[in-house]
Amino acid sequence: MLIRAPAKLNLCLYLGGRRPDDMHELCSLFEPIGLHDLIDVTPAQRDEVCSPGLDGENLAKRALGALREGGWSGDPVQVRIDKRIPVAAGLGGGSADAAAVLRLARGEVGDLARIALELGADVPSQLDPAFALVGGAGEVVERLPDPETHGLVLLPDPAGLSTAEVFAEADRLGLGRDGHELEGLRSRLREAAGGGASPLAYSGLLHNDLEAAALSLRPSIGDALTALREAGAAAALVTGSGPTAFGLFAGLDEARQAAAAIDCDDAIVCEGGRAG
Repeated sequence: MLIRAPAKLNLCLYLGGRRPDDMHELCSLFEPIGLHDLIDVTPAQRDEVCSPGLDGENLAKRALGALREGGWSGDPVQVRIDKRIPVAAGLGGGSADAAAVLRLARGEVGDLARIALELGADVPSQLDPAFALVGGAGEVVERLPDPETHGLVLLPDPAGLSTAEVFAEADRLGLGRDGHELEGLRSRLREAAGGGASPLAYSGLLHNDLEAAALSLRPSIGDALTALREAGAAAALVTGSGPTAFGLFAGLDEARQAAAAIDCDDAIVCEGGRAG
């Protein structure tokens, strides 16, 4: 079985206060993009998750273990992940892989959403990769109509950034909004995006409150944002906790032209609003 696990983009991210569970409230538009990891699931003698070339914690392995703890009795499997989504890039690659593993037990294990949230704030939204208005700490997922086709240029940073460190820096900088403001922004985003319009139609609402924290930790992100704007992006910002910067364009042709003008070997051109 081959499964595509699409990356997600935060078209915007508004940060609220820290909750009693030590997570932050947020309001964000998540969209799947045409960039994905490819996951090969085959029968095996025992459960195994491998991702060649990657070291450290594997969220997909934790997801498979959580399924077994939740009572999944499916036959043992080998899960082999072909990583195409940059790691620690703010593109939700690990969360996408974990959610894809959880989908193996759909209909056989109850409350996958709870298991997903225990794995990470971005995992619940990736159980069904789709354009969505996301709230809470990531567990409140409101599906919206797919937006009109648009092009994206992603400029990853090979060094990556720790999500925990970015949120800690945001707290140090005093970033964040009160609940009333966050709810107002949620309403405005629902109205703007709820009809399936291209994000270019509401580019003024596309903002990332974590961008200042990411820039504080990695000032070179500013160069990527500048390059995207100079190449004609309708909006350029950091996705998630960074460090990947992205630019929004009317279509794939415009995005390809912009990437050529930027002339960055690591640039990724893809379509937004559709699962990869």
